[in-house]
Amino acid sequence: MSGPLNGVVVVSLEQAVAVPYASRLLADLGARVIKVERVDGGDFARHYDSACGEVSSYFAWTNAGKESITIDFKQPEGREVLAKLIERADVVLCNLSPAAARRTGVDAETLRASRPDLIVGELSGYGDGGPYSERKAYDALVQSEAGLIELTGEGEVTARTGISVADISGGVHLHAAVLAALYHRQRTGEGTALRLSLLESLAEWVQQPLLYATGTGRIPPRSGAHHASIAPYGPFRCGDGETVHLAVQNEPQWTRLCGRVLDRPDLAIDPRFTTVASRVEHRDELHAELHAIFAGMTAEGLLSALDAADVPAARTRDVLGLAAHPQLAARDRWHEVPAPGGASPRMLRPPVDATHWSWSPGAIPRLGQDTDAILSWLGYDEGSARKLRDKRAV
Repeated sequence: MSGPLNGVVVVSLEQAVAVPYASRLLADLGARVIKVERVDGGDFARHYDSACGEVSSYFAWTNAGKESITIDFKQPEGREVLAKLIERADVVLCNLSPAAARRTGVDAETLRASRPDLIVGELSGYGDGGPYSERKAYDALVQSEAGLIELTGEGEVTARTGISVADISGGVHLHAAVLAALYHRQRTGEGTALRLSLLESLAEWVQQPLLYATGTGRIPPRSGAHHASIAPYGPFRCGDGETVHLAVQNEPQWTRLCGRVLDRPDLAIDPRFTTVASRVEHRDELHAELHAIFAGMTAEGLLSALDAADVPAARTRDVLGLAAHPQLAARDRWHEVPAPGGASPRMLRPPVDATHWSWSPGAIPRLGQDTDAILSWLGYDEGSARKLRDKRAV
């Protein structure tokens, strides 16, 4: 694989989603990512489900293109292997708790004391210090603490988002910070300690409703798939049972919807519906008018009329519908990726195309499949490697 990070070695003490997602994004850019796993079972996300042969859908998604080595940190010999590995690294990532990282000696202060050029990224649940520093922090728990679950759902019913958005936000922020740190090191020769938490990463993404609530004194109401402060903005069922998602954000769009799609120009000048705020205030009446018209239309016919009138809309699909999406097929976004057990799940290529480097799918690693090759790279001969295996240090 060619990429701008060719030659960059990333050693990642990781499991679950957040840090593995960050390191997979670095692997997509050409970095050599060495995933350090436990000897007794490895990353527990390997076994969340069995959707991708011998590994879970979570693991396949966040670990393609990496190498896997198993190390027992509790043994001196295992800690020696890890130390040698870190000596060869440009970047070390870790999602142990801050206290566990210090006990293991992989916290930024310890590592950078002897390697000031090293970039160390630490991601924890709630950050070091404060009353939550030692709490377990899984995705849904952080969604709860950040107010996202209370914002999501409909009426009295709350909901976790359908993807691991807290983990993803942490991984994206960590990935971007590592790129900035690599650029800083190129200019100055200095490494960097990067620290972030899932709570603060997700809180950044929740800032708009936070600003709305603190500025108005009102928490945005839960509106299901409809927008809390814009209307009509959400899914509407058509007469054929299919659903179209409208996204009318301004008055010209509203006027074109009424006149050219609904054949109801009177709605555009109805005092209840003339502004975004008034449409939100009279959302129930607005939806009743729309449902009555859409009940006599097919989704395909409605979408065609909306496109012709330049009114933003989309077809509401399930995830199997995404797998068959004509746009992704037309743009050749799918690739089969080798996975443990002979499976080859069809996965999406990275969403950013670049003119000066290319991407090819890297395999999803078996647990410890690269241990021998990495030990050889670190200078261990066959006899030394065998002794480490006999002691279960690797």
